[in-house]
Amino acid sequence: MNGSARITGVGTALPIHSMTQEQSWEEFFSHHYDGNRLAQRLWLRCGVERRHGVVNPIEASSWGTGARMRRFVEEALPLGGRALGACLDAAGVAPGDVGLLTVVSCTGYATPGLDILLARELGMSDAVERLHVGHMGCYAAVPGLAAVADTVAARGKTALLLCVELTTLHAQPPTDEIEQIVAHALFGDAAAAVVVAPAGPGLEVLGIVARTDSDRAHMMTWDVTDHGFRMGLSPQVPSAVEDHARPAVEALLAPHGLAVGDVACWVVHPGGPRILDAFAWALHIDEELLEPSRSVLRDFGNCSSATVLLILERILAARRVEAGAPVVLIAFGPGLTLYAALLRQAAG
Repeated sequence: MNGSARITGVGTALPIHSMTQEQSWEEFFSHHYDGNRLAQRLWLRCGVERRHGVVNPIEASSWGTGARMRRFVEEALPLGGRALGACLDAAGVAPGDVGLLTVVSCTGYATPGLDILLARELGMSDAVERLHVGHMGCYAAVPGLAAVADTVAARGKTALLLCVELTTLHAQPPTDEIEQIVAHALFGDAAAAVVVAPAGPGLEVLGIVARTDSDRAHMMTWDVTDHGFRMGLSPQVPSAVEDHARPAVEALLAPHGLAVGDVACWVVHPGGPRILDAFAWALHIDEELLEPSRSVLRDFGNCSSATVLLILERILAARRVEAGAPVVLIAFGPGLTLYAALLRQAAG
């Protein structure tokens, strides 16, 4: 990159409807799974205490894919608009000053898409550039950030990155498959956005790495079906994370003369408690440094691509990042793919 690209504002938005994990089991999923005791145990031990959602997931489980896509636009437009408005306010940026809007989602599509609709709703210029990143899954915020940062650094534009994921729209018909039970127990809805600018106080984007283990691509899938999108999730995913986390992070840090122990803050995608345990084991991360990731999982569930930005907002709100401190943002998803970004707190 020729110039600088810095995250100067973060904003998030959650659906107004939420319930505890116990409530969601008792009111919805106990009937969905016909009182399956294994499902109940998995439900109550997955590290999630509360989640937000835009729809009754059991109602949505009977819808066709077309109905789910129509509801996605109806719900994602105001939710994404709230997240974008919050990050613009945090950065002190006017909508008309945005040169690029990038929207990330793997849970819904339309044409004209959210990028066009949100640009119009927020009053952005008709010359604003737009990019849509679709169906990459939980790690997609990082390649989205990479594309945005490259534009900002190379051409001096101010950009917005929005991740909006409405996973409750993809509740599946009843099944005893463990993979589906785990997916339904973990995922929630959210939107999160960042402003990336060529200057100003914030987190400078220093580097990006990616690792794809195509031999284990079958371990995590996100298939389009006649009943929405269906997740495939192998119990062997934590093992794959353990194999790739340290080599990827070392490759990210080495060009900057840094080692794993130099990282001040970790923004680790909480795919579930075992995933966080795998990252901790592979990278020797102190449990205290994973607390923001575990607390976001606890409070919101796994919100796919939006999750790492929810964690980043929580860390920044707690003023945990000192000037010059390196921060690693890392996530994984279908492929089997791992992406990581190196950020550094800049003074101005």
